Amino acid sequence: MQNRSMPTSAAADRFVDDYLAALLAQASLLISGEFHQVVRANGYSVSEWRVLATLAGSAPLSIGRLASISTIKQPTVTRLLDRMEARDLVQRLEKDGDRRITLVAITPAGTRLVSRLIVLARAHEQRVLEPFGLQRAEELKSTLRHIIELHNAPPLDA
Repeated sequence: MQNRSMPTSAAADRFVDDYLAALLAQASLLISGEFHQVVRANGYSVSEWRVLATLAGSAPLSIGRLASISTIKQPTVTRLLDRMEARDLVQRLEKDGDRRITLVAITPAGTRLVSRLIVLARAHEQRVLEPFGLQRAEELKSTLRHIIELHNAPPLDA
């Protein structure tokens, strides 16, 4: 009889080794951590990178949506936007003249800055995914986009 407290194959029996959320979190932490070193080496914070990368190529977003996509808490995003706006990287806009809803857009200066980092991010992504081949890499990204779509609740201020 096998002792459940001491499995014979720890990797095969350990819950987190077969639990999607744990696997996604570990993979994200490892891969993001590698690229975050590049971001910091270029003089930017990870939060600045996430905000600019989220806004790059996007229509203006509500602060709630920006916080959700960039995975940064909304109060932190608000404080960060103050600093980034002062540096002319982003700008706040009213949604259709409604002062209650603030949208955020990237500025030309922010676009220039993030464009350089995006080139580096794409190169990093290519190195990460290369062992899997193009088809498996695209299938993985497609599956992740679908998971996000299925589980993403719209923000309250969208």
